[in-house]
Amino acid sequence: MAAADTAQMSLLFFGKPDDYKVMSEETLHDLGLDSLAKSVTEEPKEQLLILRILAQMNPSYEEAVLRQDIFNDLLNLPEKRKELLDLFNRIEYLKDYGSWRKSAEDKPDLWDLMHRMEEIHSYIMAVEELRKTLDDPAIKAEGLVSLKKCIDDIYEEACFAAMKKDIENLRTESSCIQSLTVGINVNSRFEAESLGLISVNSKQFKKSNIVGNFADAIASRDRIRDDTEWDGDMRVIPASISDRESSINMLDRQVTAINLMKNPLFMSRSTLSAVPDGDGSISSSLYLANAASKMTGHIVKKLRTVLSRYTDVSIVTISKLIPELIYYIRFAEYIEKQTKAGMTFCKPSVMRSDKGPYMKAEGFYNLKLIDAVKNADEIVANDLVFDKDHMIYLLTGANRGGKTTLTQAAGQLYVLAQGGIYVPAVNFEYTPVDMIFTHFPADEDKTTDLGRLGEECVRFKEIFTEATSESLILLNETFSTTSFEEGYYIATDAVRALTSRNIRVIYNTHMHKLAVDSQDKEKGISSIVMQTDNGKRSFKAVLMPPEGLSYARDIAEKYGVTYEMLTGGK
Repeated sequence: MAAADTAQMSLLFFGKPDDYKVMSEETLHDLGLDSLAKSVTEEPKEQLLILRILAQMNPSYEEAVLRQDIFNDLLNLPEKRKELLDLFNRIEYLKDYGSWRKSAEDKPDLWDLMHRMEEIHSYIMAVEELRKTLDDPAIKAEGLVSLKKCIDDIYEEACFAAMKKDIENLRTESSCIQSLTVGINVNSRFEAESLGLISVNSKQFKKSNIVGNFADAIASRDRIRDDTEWDGDMRVIPASISDRESSINMLDRQVTAINLMKNPLFMSRSTLSAVPDGDGSISSSLYLANAASKMTGHIVKKLRTVLSRYTDVSIVTISKLIPELIYYIRFAEYIEKQTKAGMTFCKPSVMRSDKGPYMKAEGFYNLKLIDAVKNADEIVANDLVFDKDHMIYLLTGANRGGKTTLTQAAGQLYVLAQGGIYVPAVNFEYTPVDMIFTHFPADEDKTTDLGRLGEECVRFKEIFTEATSESLILLNETFSTTSFEEGYYIATDAVRALTSRNIRVIYNTHMHKLAVDSQDKEKGISSIVMQTDNGKRSFKAVLMPPEGLSYARDIAEKYGVTYEMLTGGK
């Protein structure tokens, strides 16, 4: 991949923006994808990420293949997934909370520069580990191989090798700073008046050296020095404070420590008192930092010079790809978990569209059933084919017999397959769709202006207008909110119109007469029935003529209007 292409790198979207159509929130809900996202991850942000990605449909054969190859690698390499997640957490933290990308014009002090240096060092190590993780012969997917090349390009362009050497040299030199010696001037009432930095030291203070001497001096008045000179070649750099009140507020924490030493009840062995957080301690820290920067001028100058070379080092390209990889990883974890629980999934076989709309699904099921059963054996799987002889299915069957569940499941197959994810089926072959449209019953509060039938008609016309021969339309009890005669009339014309467009359709309806009158093999209209066995629902979809009015008793029983239920069996 050329250097100029690294900013455009993606592991999901390989087409142009105009190649994608976005499914509505209603469609995502109708297909149960919002529930699926919650099953895949507990993190709300990741749920939104998954829905955003799944919603974008592109009928590209090449994109579907690239996606599923990436997913296949990550599914089969669980250790790589763990390594990547750890690195992502580190890189995201640096991007969100790091300070090293600030402009060199900020004139940072010693501590700020050292902090930035440590962040850059952490970033270097993370990128090197990312290269190592991706440099594995087991990784075959073209997208992941391109990602490795992208990371290599970033590494070379940013001169990571030279940067690593410079940073490590600086870390070695700056690591010698282990402690500060501070002087505090007080008045007769032992109130702090000013603060000064005496020295920057290469060793930490211990009870046995200067701190111990200081504590002993405070405890014994006759050992307090008569002058302010310090033994050795040291110099004091004052941190002047113009406002007396600011001085007292800034140093009250330090003075408290000294007062404790003067108190006879002070029994602690420690001569280093922790300073609680507060405005005073923060301000004094800033003064100390400025003073320390002056006393270590050669280190500050070198830090600024080296870090200014790397202010343009960017982690945007890498961090932009993290959500895309999270999408694959979360689904890999989900599929792995469900497979171990006995659920069936398969790698989809995507086909080019030159042979026309096509699908062959064997042993498929609705993912929502996973949470509804105790054992995988309880799930009833089905088969379905879309080809020139079977383009429109009129699906009938008993109430609560699985019609809506089957309709949803068909949409889930396409969404997951085109998203690169394994699908809930024994086998799935398909040509991609450019969009999935759903027409499920609307909520009551959405139909107050037009009425239910009017709203259904408006929605269907919008769907029909936008759909193409590459689309999938799923209709669930459409035109069922009016009288049978009116619904049948509108539905008959709708099916005829859909036939003229050669669109893949599943029309789930209770209008058995519609299925009887409309089925036409030459036009690709087929009847499919959720079969029953002696009144018992099998949840199996069978290609056969509708069973007519045999379900009237089911409806009567549902609403308690059979003779026996009405009369109590009398």
